[in-house]
Amino acid sequence: MIQAEPRMPTAEGVRAAAAAVAAILPPTPLLPVEIGGVQAWVKAEVLQPIGAFKIRGAWWRLVSLSAEERAAGVVAVSSGNHAQGVAWAAKRLGVRAAIVMPHDAPAVKLANTRALGAEVVLYQRPQEDRDAVAAKLIAERGGTLVHAFGDPWVIEGQGSAAIEMAAQLGRAPSRIIACCGGGGLAAGLALGAPESAIYPVEPVGWDMVGRSLAAGEIVPAGADAPKTICDALQPLATKPINLAVLNGRSEPGVAVTDAEVRAAQRFAFAHLRLVVEPGGAAALAAALAGKVPVDEGTVIMLTGGNADPAAYGATIAGSD
Repeated sequence: MIQAEPRMPTAEGVRAAAAAVAAILPPTPLLPVEIGGVQAWVKAEVLQPIGAFKIRGAWWRLVSLSAEERAAGVVAVSSGNHAQGVAWAAKRLGVRAAIVMPHDAPAVKLANTRALGAEVVLYQRPQEDRDAVAAKLIAERGGTLVHAFGDPWVIEGQGSAAIEMAAQLGRAPSRIIACCGGGGLAAGLALGAPESAIYPVEPVGWDMVGRSLAAGEIVPAGADAPKTICDALQPLATKPINLAVLNGRSEPGVAVTDAEVRAAQRFAFAHLRLVVEPGGAAALAAALAGKVPVDEGTVIMLTGGNADPAAYGATIAGSD
């Protein structure tokens, strides 16, 4: 039996996703920020109902399901923010959701996902492969996999942020700096903002999207990858679909240290009055550290605000 080629995300799909998202959610603010004497902009996705941009892709994926697929439920894999996005969308649509999450996910993300009515299935990170755990669940129960970054509808949904920011700016951004885990957001933005330079930002040692782009093939994170406070940015490898969209479209990948990320969290708290989790502050960290240039048309994504209270308090106090 010949299998059909997997569906690829499209710019048209991003525009459709943006319309679907706009029907249920107001645009997140585009706020001015001064960096190195230059005024740029931040897209405050931390103010989404679930505290992260992931609600976009989750909503577009679930509303795109057929009636039969909705009845069978969904399975997702996530360290926390995608989990909450899928749980939020599933609750609103009356769809059963099981979320495969790492055992060491921040307690606030686990609690929020359960509070939205989703079933949480824990796996051991890094010993277990979360995709394999999800595949086993689907084999046993049925349902549709809603992948955190390797799903075409999810990619399109994340790209809806580009449609919003262009409308808010009144023009296409010159560049968009985006926190990057598996590359779903960067790919969506590349489709939604074809005139803008896209800069994916990852933690040092987990910059497998940047390294994959440089190599022209998927390069997984190393077995000796260091610990990072960016729990949301730790997939082991990107997917072919993400690399296909980003190849020839993305700027070189950028990697930031934990110290740079903490400095960005403190900056966002002091200058923007926003709570930003480590993974959600990576793009801002790159801009503040001078690793990506900024101008008046630059938009920096603040992607998540689901910070662990104790760790966040220590960071803001400078005692971490």
